[in-house]
Amino acid sequence: MGAIDNDWLEPLSGEFKKPYYRELYQKVKKEYETTQVFPDPNDVFNAFQFTPLSKVKAVILGQDPYHNVGQAHGLCFSVKPDVDIPPSLVNIYQELKEDLGCEIPNNGYLKKWADQGIMLLNTVLTVRAHAANSHQGIGWETFTDAAIKILNEQDRPMVFLLWGRPAQNKKVMLTNPKHLILEAPHPSPLSAYRGFFGCRHFSKTNAYLEANGITPIDWQIENI
Repeated sequence: MGAIDNDWLEPLSGEFKKPYYRELYQKVKKEYETTQVFPDPNDVFNAFQFTPLSKVKAVILGQDPYHNVGQAHGLCFSVKPDVDIPPSLVNIYQELKEDLGCEIPNNGYLKKWADQGIMLLNTVLTVRAHAANSHQGIGWETFTDAAIKILNEQDRPMVFLLWGRPAQNKKVMLTNPKHLILEAPHPSPLSAYRGFFGCRHFSKTNAYLEANGITPIDWQIENI
């Protein structure tokens, strides 16, 4: 798997030495060797690589990577530029249009958000092809919980966007009063109508950042 080589490395270094992580690494390594697994091993830690800890302004928590060919590249909800936009991201774009007037782009590549300080973190970082949630419970959650705790401890305002129950289950770890926690149903077609549409999380995030003297996010994804 790819490595983390920015300012995330030091606070996470203790995790790499723990027994659970050694077991996790061996399980994932065997999966890559014997089955088809997404994302590409070099992309597994992209959420950390693209958004250094010192740059994080907001965190969007996903579940596990997309499990169809060519979709996942290490950022939750994002797909590679030449891949059809998944239904949940279609709904995210629709809410962005209603909330901030953003035009709906022709792609689902969200690296622009990551580059601006939005950490797009899945709680599970790998998945077997065509088998959603197939790598749940093998240790990734322990690792990403450690990352969430590190984020919680940062002594500066941040926004956590928790969409759906699995993400909201992480709220118990978010105890820092400097942070804003926004909750809504998941943007999937099964639940978006229950309150994701109309949540206005994107404008609320920017308002909080600006109120704390932090440059707001340009949420507009450009056409490719």
